[in-house]
Amino acid sequence: MEKYLASSEIIDFHNPKVKVLAEKLAKDCVSDEQIVKNCFEYVRDEIKHIGDYPSDTKACTASEVLEKRIGICYAKAHLLAALTRANNIPTAFSYQRLSCSEYEKGMMCIHGLNAVYLKNHGWYRIDARGNREGVDAQFTPPFEKLAFPLQEGEIDIEGYFEEPLTCIVEHLNKYDKHKDILGKLPDSID
Repeated sequence: MEKYLASSEIIDFHNPKVKVLAEKLAKDCVSDEQIVKNCFEYVRDEIKHIGDYPSDTKACTASEVLEKRIGICYAKAHLLAALTRANNIPTAFSYQRLSCSEYEKGMMCIHGLNAVYLKNHGWYRIDARGNREGVDAQFTPPFEKLAFPLQEGEIDIEGYFEEPLTCIVEHLNKYDKHKDILGKLPDSID
């Protein structure tokens, strides 16, 4: 489990602002589940998704996402991982391959979310993408309530990853224009 607790260049939970927020969200909590729920709801509700709030904002590391308060699903997953790992809760990255027709007709893309290890339930996926009409992600262990239930032709990508996929980090670091960030989303994990 140690690899799912590590800080890194992207999951920079030793950043003072990330660390302070992680401590604040865990204050007075009596269980890991309560801490995860607070972290999840903070990222889901307080960090905007650029698909819903168009912005030419580049954010990849957890600290950048917190500072700019906006990001795409991948970036929001980076911040959520930093907040939960800072509280000693094993957190992985999980991915789905979904239709992204809301951005471009017929487009498929990789969607990023997290999985946390809960003592009472094992690995449990959570999706802090951000709710809007037609999207209602919740923290309801042991039942998953992700942002996007799989439709025909969509898949869950197998595995829990200790670090974000290289193609995701490259995408977030390459583009800084809203139209490019959403219009050129990775569609495979290769």
